[in-house]
Amino acid sequence: MSAKESTVQNHARAATETPITFPRQARPGPFDPPEVLGALREQSPLIPMRFADGHVGWFVTGYSAVRSILSDPRFSVRPERQHPAVDLPMTRALIGKMNGSGMFLIMDPPEHTRYRRALAAEFTGQRMKLFEPKIVEITRTCLDAMEAAGSPADLVERFAFPVPSLVICELLGIPPADRVEFQHASATLFDRGSGIEETRRAFDTVLGFFPPLIRQKRQDPGDDLLSRLIQHSALTDDELATIGYMLFAGGFETTASMLALGTFALLEHPEQKELLRGDPSLAGNAVEELLRYLTIGHIGPQRAATADVEIEGVLIRKGQSVMMSLSAANRDPAHFTDPETLDITKPAGGHVAFGHGVHGCLGGQLARVEMRVAYPALFERFPGLRLAVPPDEVSIKLDAFVYGVHSLPVAW
Repeated sequence: MSAKESTVQNHARAATETPITFPRQARPGPFDPPEVLGALREQSPLIPMRFADGHVGWFVTGYSAVRSILSDPRFSVRPERQHPAVDLPMTRALIGKMNGSGMFLIMDPPEHTRYRRALAAEFTGQRMKLFEPKIVEITRTCLDAMEAAGSPADLVERFAFPVPSLVICELLGIPPADRVEFQHASATLFDRGSGIEETRRAFDTVLGFFPPLIRQKRQDPGDDLLSRLIQHSALTDDELATIGYMLFAGGFETTASMLALGTFALLEHPEQKELLRGDPSLAGNAVEELLRYLTIGHIGPQRAATADVEIEGVLIRKGQSVMMSLSAANRDPAHFTDPETLDITKPAGGHVAFGHGVHGCLGGQLARVEMRVAYPALFERFPGLRLAVPPDEVSIKLDAFVYGVHSLPVAW
């Protein structure tokens, strides 16, 4: 029997097994995904899974299978095609609010393509390079404030939160006078302690910032992303408001979580921290390795098959939902050498921390620049930076789409 035939038979057996439920087991440590993910991946890259509403679809852990699905146009992101894999409070809070005009994250081509094309030019490597001096300035300002406030400090409050928040405000052209209220509403929106109604109100508040801002920019455009979209696209005010919110949400929480959790990881891997501190040219590679190793998008993404599709010997039927584990894919030894080890010197390209395909993270280049600037600047300013509490006392985000820490007490 050939290796391919054996693989197909093994995967066929997996399809007849009792479906699992979404794996929510404890993590062995703050930086490692649940061990069950690796065990499932070894069994088969695709495992039958029972979704929260009883639907039986697939849970995908293999790197090549994840990339295949994310790049296959026969898999849809449309929410009406999906079955919920997990029930999160924020999902319930925002249900029905995420279907406005311009909500391209939940659209399939060709509808999705029109919006993506309008935005793509704003997030090229060249455009982000032009924006880098502003990121350097914001990072320095936040470090100045953190140093002035003194040790100890919460790195999330003093650094990881304000840097991407101010960057996205600058990028979108949100006036300085509005930023404090905007940041407060943002914090409420992403706070695990916020109730459902409180989360809904915060969503409405954040989204409500954009219509008057867009009207003002139509009258008096500036040198910012929203002004350029107004001038060079045919997008309506409603579409621009929705896009503004999505760019904020996608560019803020994920980067804030990576800055905090990445710092935590480097502090707990002091040899890696010292490599970066001693050679800032490693920053780009360090960012890629941290993205792979930590994979803060630990729930999803999800797709639904619009036709019968065979992926690595497994037949996914039309209408079946597919939940993917980016964490498992980014630790797949079939693709990555020594994937359980954090090593900022090894090539880390090809990870799927930002997704893949037409729905790959639009702001990935911006996030990379922010982290490439922020990590070295942080350790240059505070070479003796250390945790101010034992590692097991750091509060971890578990019931959220974006993994990370609620706070990170540090001293220097």
